[in-house]
Amino acid sequence: MESFAVNNHMEKVLNYIESQLDPRQQEILQALHDLCMAYPGITAQLRFGIPFYYRKSWICYSNPLKNGGVECCFVRANELSNEQGGLVFGKRAQVAGVTIMDAREIPQDVPGEILQEVLLLDDEVPYASKRKK
Repeated sequence: MESFAVNNHMEKVLNYIESQLDPRQQEILQALHDLCMAYPGITAQLRFGIPFYYRKSWICYSNPLKNGGVECCFVRANELSNEQGGLVFGKRAQVAGVTIMDAREIPQDVPGEILQEVLLLDDEVPYASKRKK
């Protein structure tokens, strides 16, 4: 039963990528999706109307922007080193992202390096929500 749910979520994510966006954003989202799914144990799910990626906890999400780009946001960015300096927090305290305007930027750009650090963090430090209860 769990496999069906995973496949159903994946189908919804792929359908979103293929049908909800302009061609440039489709290409960027597909490349980010492929990058995330290349790591073992990652699953995808539509949350809040956009693709989210999980392993033990939320890892990242892909947010299409009005300017035609896509922001790849890392949920636990405040816990990362940001050695590359590519993460932009804006007015956010926990989440930061990298804006991608062209899918060809992805392999040599920051998201892959950050994703590896995020996965290491996800494996070694359990996520604890900072929300007030």
